[in-house]
Amino acid sequence: MYKQALDRLQAVQSMSEKGECWDNAVQESFFATLKTEMGLSEAQWGRAQTRTEVFEWIEVFYNRRRRHSSLGYRSPTAFEEQAPIPN
Repeated sequence: MYKQALDRLQAVQSMSEKGECWDNAVQESFFATLKTEMGLSEAQWGRAQTRTEVFEWIEVFYNRRRRHSSLGYRSPTAFEEQAPIPN
């Protein structure tokens, strides 16, 4: 099913060597967080509804309110607001 979808979209599947978890670590972490915090399951919504829900989660919650340990437990928006402005 996945391969058929790739073929239909004329997309090329890209994979690293087996067991190479570091190639996509940032994206893997982000999508794991998204799926966990949104409670996503396969075929939960249609494509349009999924796009809307994911957009709202990223733009309203993840970037503006969710605290990130890598930013000193501040949201990305709060971190940017506190960053010094270069001259």
